[in-house]
Amino acid sequence: MVRYRDIALSWLGYATIRVRGDRTVYLDPGRYGVLDGYDARDGDVVCVTHDHHYDPDGIRRVAKPGATIVVYEGVNAENIGRDVTPVADLDYDVVRVGESETVTVDGVRVQSLPAYNRPDGPRDNHPPGFGVGYLVTLGDSRVLWTGDSDALSHHDDIDADVLCPPIGGSFTMNREEAAALAERMEPDLVVPVHYDTFDALETDADAFVTDVARREIGVALSPTQQ
Repeated sequence: MVRYRDIALSWLGYATIRVRGDRTVYLDPGRYGVLDGYDARDGDVVCVTHDHHYDPDGIRRVAKPGATIVVYEGVNAENIGRDVTPVADLDYDVVRVGESETVTVDGVRVQSLPAYNRPDGPRDNHPPGFGVGYLVTLGDSRVLWTGDSDALSHHDDIDADVLCPPIGGSFTMNREEAAALAERMEPDLVVPVHYDTFDALETDADAFVTDVARREIGVALSPTQQ
């Protein structure tokens, strides 16, 4: 767990982030066994960025009764090669958001932003329009999960206190690109996610910490915890 101002942030593995303040928010819960044995069911708001991170079982493990699930409008169970409950059939209130939209849910401000691999870049797993990231505001703290994305020019204009970038590479920005993004954005704190869950995401998180710290930006690892 990493503390910042009035929030506590935990990375639970893969892309699963828990942010606790006066409300509890989960981002992209589940998949690859990261929530096996986890049954907190304390989430007021749960946000899902794209098909790859849509896991109804993960949502059920983290969402409290009466929670609201914020889901990117591009998420479609019919396009997912797994047996998953359609978004419309989830037993929660669901709010669909577009690629660039702001909603306030249970006092939590949630802003979506485009997340994709650059068409001229080396990765093509996430074409434009496939997913989003989220800027979540809890109290006075703004937390950005970029989603599965390359480092993009619009990230530079986002005013985030805490930046959670993916650093595993292969499908998203790698640790060097994430460190350079942190330098451009100048958040108070960087907490990396989306690494080491499986072989393709293996990276040197300690080297990332060193790289970000030498740029005089706060950085911390949140070891995965159940």
